[in-house]
Amino acid sequence: MNDTTTTHYLPPGLPVPVPEPDGLSAPYWSGLREGRLRVQHCAACGTWQFGPEWLCHRCHAFDPAWEEVAPRGRIFSWERVWHPAHAALKGHGAYLVVLVELPEAGHVRMVGNLLGDPMQTVDIGTEVEGVYEHHPLAQPQPAFSLLQWRLKGASCESAS
Repeated sequence: MNDTTTTHYLPPGLPVPVPEPDGLSAPYWSGLREGRLRVQHCAACGTWQFGPEWLCHRCHAFDPAWEEVAPRGRIFSWERVWHPAHAALKGHGAYLVVLVELPEAGHVRMVGNLLGDPMQTVDIGTEVEGVYEHHPLAQPQPAFSLLQWRLKGASCESAS
């Protein structure tokens, strides 16, 4: 799936996500800008991992490779957020944060927003699919992309 939403889920004014100064997560962020989800995969032992590290979590081999995986998974956990974690979110209301487990990537888990009605019912185990939210005109620069999640089969209009 290579869906993209042109509507931004969260309001402007949040910090721009950028790779660490050492570039560790750069392949993840550049992949999102290309509409690809990349996760680390150790060539030595086959372990998948996210968040990125210079070492494999399991065998400690250096520099695990980045591999593209389908942005599909299941909700492992979730939370409806009511209190603003940043000044730009003040007055934005509730939003949903999900922990998504990726079966094609060794069941690693990643956090993201669940698009759609923030008051919708959310069930553990529900299938979700990724939506790439591009911010080409971000100020301050650089341009960036985010991976949001939506219920499997939902339309991109649910991003608004």
